[in-house]
Amino acid sequence: MSDDPIVAQKAPFPIEVAEGKTYFWCVCGRSAKQPFCDGSHKDTNFAPLKYTAEANKKAFFCGCKHTGNKPLCDGTHSKLPD
Repeated sequence: MSDDPIVAQKAPFPIEVAEGKTYFWCVCGRSAKQPFCDGSHKDTNFAPLKYTAEANKKAFFCGCKHTGNKPLCDGTHSKLPD
């Protein structure tokens, strides 16, 4: 198994989040329920990242899984090779 996550998509996932609600962001890129975890990381070295929304807003969750601002997009997808 690779230590690198799978790129789910080279763009963020815009999601309306609810204040105080907890979300589990998929770190491995294998989830069928992107950008959130569905347990597909089982048997890997990955684990989902817990995110609790601080406000009702649109959050842009990283789709490439390489962001430096986990779990939110920081534009890293634009620098990944094709």
